[in-house]
Amino acid sequence: MKNKVYIQDVTLRDGMHAIKHSFGKEILTQLAIALDQAGVDAIEIAHGDGLSGSSFNYGFGKHTDKEWLSGIAEQLQNAVLTTLLLPGIGTIEDLKVAKDLGVKSVRIATHCTEADIAIQHIAEARKMGLDVGGFLMMAHMNTPKNLAKQAKIMEDAGAHCVYVTDSAGALLMHEVEERVDAFKLELNSDTQIGIHCHHNLSLGVANTIVAMEKGAYRLDASLAGMGAGAGNSPLEVLIAVLNKMGVEHNCDLFRLMDLADDIIRPMQERPVRVDRETLSLGYAGVYSSFLLHAEKAAKKYGLDTRDILVELGNRKMVGGQEDMIVDVALDMHKKVNHD
Repeated sequence: MKNKVYIQDVTLRDGMHAIKHSFGKEILTQLAIALDQAGVDAIEIAHGDGLSGSSFNYGFGKHTDKEWLSGIAEQLQNAVLTTLLLPGIGTIEDLKVAKDLGVKSVRIATHCTEADIAIQHIAEARKMGLDVGGFLMMAHMNTPKNLAKQAKIMEDAGAHCVYVTDSAGALLMHEVEERVDAFKLELNSDTQIGIHCHHNLSLGVANTIVAMEKGAYRLDASLAGMGAGAGNSPLEVLIAVLNKMGVEHNCDLFRLMDLADDIIRPMQERPVRVDRETLSLGYAGVYSSFLLHAEKAAKKYGLDTRDILVELGNRKMVGGQEDMIVDVALDMHKKVNHD
């Protein structure tokens, strides 16, 4: 029997990307309550790009974060209400509002080489009495040793847990192992390690399990993999695997299966799956939330979405550069017409 693990659901935050941030308040509340009853340990709610992510650049949300979060905390019996903040998008003031609405945990997210921009946000979140996670996105773009040094910056700022965040779904299993091992060497033994995997190479569950076996405690997943690109590690699949491994957790597998099939999959305008475009995200090492932006640009300029994604990978584009996708498509369009 393995040690008990902590299951964090991201359906109502990362899942926003899959439906253009259009979760209605009623269905979001219904899902939050159902996830709580199904035994997840934490439920993350925000715009897909975190607090105050609703914008022309990232996509406007159907509701504000305040509206999405309002009234949720008091309806949860066991799960911790969580949110996400990206410095430069969300502010400390946004986090204070979220705390007043019942948020008890926050993940502060930065690119994998920019942990220093999260120092004051992590410190302020600690002062507020919140549980704080550091979220190092696009983890494949930094070496294990240097990623661990970034994790140390977040730990020193006050993070209770630091995540290896495979935003592109580009890491192979041995690369996940190497990063978790590096974290264990660099971080204090009482600092938890988390894992957040996208499924673009169909390795979301496998990479999550590998990370857990190496010592990761907090495991991210979402119903039916709901998330950017090919989605996240599918929650119901992850729980089935954990059950077969004899790993202790609080989740009810059949309840999660029902939520995935009966509620989430019918909502998906574009099926969350590994297909030629989402596979290209993982293959090129491109931020998963670039998918819908790239598909839109490809349609407008008569290009192949895969070509755009590969070029974005060649240019090492990172989260926050969504507005540059059109520029890249224009460059490619001009080159095709010139040639």
